[in-house]
Amino acid sequence: MKNINVYYGKLQVLWDMSFKVEEGEIVSLVGSNGSGKTTTLRTISGLLHPPTGTIEFLGERIDRLPSQKIVAKGVAHVPEGRGIFSHLTVTENLKIGAYTSNAWKKKEETVKFVHELFPILEERKNQIAGTLSGGEGQMLAIARALMSKPKLLMLDEPSLGLAPKIVMQIFDLLKKVSKEGITILLVEQNVWQALELANRSYVLETGRVTLEGTGKELLENDQVKKAYLGL
Repeated sequence: MKNINVYYGKLQVLWDMSFKVEEGEIVSLVGSNGSGKTTTLRTISGLLHPPTGTIEFLGERIDRLPSQKIVAKGVAHVPEGRGIFSHLTVTENLKIGAYTSNAWKKKEETVKFVHELFPILEERKNQIAGTLSGGEGQMLAIARALMSKPKLLMLDEPSLGLAPKIVMQIFDLLKKVSKEGITILLVEQNVWQALELANRSYVLETGRVTLEGTGKELLENDQVKKAYLGL
């Protein structure tokens, strides 16, 4: 992402935004509400189109492409609030995630893969998604994104509204996903968890990158400790 500026109407939300995610990394974006984290993910996934700047994925410019073509190129986005189809079964939700032609051909293989990562979803495969617990719903949202066979998985606040024990399970699952070779870009208000998990992190404030470094470096940064960790 290079020198991206994004507006909602006349209101500018991202200012000259630049950062990178290397293949195989877990990179976290942290910051307070309104810092531009969700807007950043929405811009990468093609829901917003920046008037200036460029976004490249695997050497190809994608900032002018529609969302469905960005998904087909290997970018999956798990939105804040999960966005599962509550009236459909778990299996039906998963199959919707494999709607691109290449993913559809391998859907049975990928279902087996996500069942191995999330055994509870196999147990719940015929259950209506709206009856799942919050943690199970979040697992389904992640699994549905994995059904598209992504190279980059973007997650927006995966711990939102979950009990601490379930949050730990979700972060453990993200480690497993990373070990499968999938690159992760994580937006998360649970700053300690996000920095602990990430190889590298960026701090966003009012639509700008103000700090960057390894997760460990930012955990030890006095500004981060004061502003986000209460230390």
